[in-house]
Amino acid sequence: MKTVNLKKIIVLSVVAFASSFCGIFAQQITKFGVVDTARVYQAYFRDSTPVRNYESKKQEFQSEIDKMVSDLQNLHDRKLEYEKNGDESAAMNIEAQITKKTDFINEYTNAKNVELESLKKSLQDNDAFYKQLYNTLSRIAEKGGYSMILSLQQSNAILWYSRSVDITDEVISQLGR
Repeated sequence: MKTVNLKKIIVLSVVAFASSFCGIFAQQITKFGVVDTARVYQAYFRDSTPVRNYESKKQEFQSEIDKMVSDLQNLHDRKLEYEKNGDESAAMNIEAQITKKTDFINEYTNAKNVELESLKKSLQDNDAFYKQLYNTLSRIAEKGGYSMILSLQQSNAILWYSRSVDITDEVISQLGR
């Protein structure tokens, strides 16, 4: 009976000793998360007034451009009709109008694209949104055990990280030796 107890004690001691080394040699597994910020942004702002205004302006500009292109097509059709009937002077007059209108449409389109891009950028640079995004990412990351959250759009953009993976002080210490 004493040998059975002695064997149990030895086995338990070995298990306890081995378990203590497992804790020492265990490595922390780093868990990363990735966020599609464009999709989050789109979902977050889809029903907001600024986005509705942006979409409304975009549609308004497109309608204006479509109307101008339709007018241009009508001019082109008239030019072909004049050419078909042998009225070269009227055809040349229409050709000048077509060139003028084409240049105007190109300038107008460029100006409106710049305006839309500016509106879009002002929507995307919304500080309140990014503060809320950062706080949300922080909560999710800490709750889910993530060490770092990366942006899907920008390969080098770290949106959030746990201080536990920051080894800056250790690197500075090692370099100072």
